[in-house]
Parts: sequence; structure tokens; C-alpha cells
Amino acid sequence: MARWLVTGAGGMLGGDVAAVLAASREHEGVALPRTALDITDAEAVASAVDGFDVVVNAAAYTAVDTAERDEEAAHGVNATGPGTLAGACARRGTPLLHVSTDHVFPGTSEAPHPESAATAPVNAYGRGKLAGERLVRSRAPDSGYIVRTAWLYGIRSSGFVPTMLDASRRHAAVDVVTDQVGQPTWSPALAAWLVHLGKSALAGRASAGTYHATAVGAVSRYELAREIFTLAGAAPGLVRPTTTVPTGAAPRPRYTVLAHTAHQAAGLPLLEHWRPMLKRALSTARRPV
Repeated sequence: MARWLVTGAGGMLGGDVAAVLAASREHEGVALPRTALDITDAEAVASAVDGFDVVVNAAAYTAVDTAERDEEAAHGVNATGPGTLAGACARRGTPLLHVSTDHVFPGTSEAPHPESAATAPVNAYGRGKLAGERLVRSRAPDSGYIVRTAWLYGIRSSGFVPTMLDASRRHAAVDVVTDQVGQPTWSPALAAWLVHLGKSALAGRASAGTYHATAVGAVSRYELAREIFTLAGAAPGLVRPTTTVPTGAAPRPRYTVLAHTAHQAAGLPLLEHWRPMLKRALSTARRPV
């Protein structure tokens, strides 16, 4: 039975990865939240990764606007920490699955970004995550797996999808931008995909490198909000179109659709299209907790 370590387990994705592992008879998972493991502490990391077959790094500083005001703190979690984990895992030959983001791209393209596309982040969050990617590549070239995802959401967490779901339940009108396009990806679906990747890494079927793991397809935030309202039984006309207005908040990349060119070579499955994925996710919101 493979032993897995999940860092950042107090967050949405880390908790979902831990849940997938707990439901499996093939894996033994140990989930450590930030309070139990500071990934920037080299001594603590070296001790923590000992004896594990796979490490999943779901620890991240994801407050994009706050990162703009405190880039040093964000860099520590998003760059220094992954680099520390990569070094410790490389010394043991342990696969490290490090979760990154679409924010490493500038958002100026009009076509999906392959894994090899040029990066140029427009905000502090993206700069820190890109620095983390580079450290993982340099310190764990044979055991580092960089997994970029985008527009990650959970139903019972904070974020765009649960905010729109709440508005739909209240039949409240909302203004949503039409000029930000991406791939809404349900956290439990990504968690299951990460476990699949880890199994493929252990079996020697998936090589170290960069992978894009997002829902298939693309949608604007405006159309996504309309779909949420429709699925929730509210009038989609309550969602009013608007465009991005620059504010004091961190800038967002406008188009960050990710291509999945590395999947085929590794024999990895694609995640499903964002629309049925969203429908499946919203169906869980109607179940008792």
C-alpha cells in the first residue's frame, strides 16, 4: 500500500485529496495542515517527507489581492516552500505533485496555452507560483510534477461559484464580467485526477514535468454565472453583463484557457467538460452535509 503525504490539507484541495485517499483501499494518506507542517521550514519538511511514496503539495497562498500587498509572504508559501519540498523529495526519489495555476500566464493569448507556452504573470500571486514552478523543476527534475489548474471551486467554500449559487438562491441580480475566460474546475474532480497521476508516477507511466489539469472547454465568468443560475432554478436574466474595470485589486489575466497536450503522452485521462462537472458539483450542494 502506497503512503501519501498531503501538505496544505486544511485547504479546499488538500482536504479533497485527503478524502480521495481515505476512500481508497490502495493508499494510505497522511494529511498535514499548515499548522502541522510549515513547508518553508527545511528541517521540518525533511523529517515530514521521510517514509512516503508520494507527496502532494496543496499548500498555497491563494489570496490574490492580499498577495499584491504582501508579496514576500506569498512568495514564501508559493515559491520557497515548494522549492524546499522539491529538494527533500528529490533526495529520496519521491514523486512530488505540486499544484500551480493559470495565473503564470499573462492572459493575452486567444488560443489555449500548451504546457510549453511562454509565461508572464501579471500579479504577485502569479509571480510567486511561477517562481515555485522553477524551483521544483530545478531541484527535482526527475521527480517533480507541476500540475497547473484554473478557476478551482468547491461548493461549500468561498469563491465565485458558491457566491453565484448563493445569489441564485436569493434570486438576486448580479453584474458579472464577460471578458474573463477560463475553465471552472471542481476541486474533488481535480483531487481524484491528482491521485491518478500519482499512481501513474509510481508505476513509471507518467514522466516528471508540467501538466495541465482543468475541466475541458472554456467559458466566461458571465456565462458561467448564467449556467449556475439556470441549474439552480433561477432566472439567468438576473445575471447582467459587464466588463472588467481596473481597481486597486490585483490585475487578473483575461484569457487563461489551458491545453492538455501532456496528457496523451502519459496516458492520463482528461477531466470532464466544465458543464457536466458543474452540474455534478451543484448536485452535491443539495445533499445533507
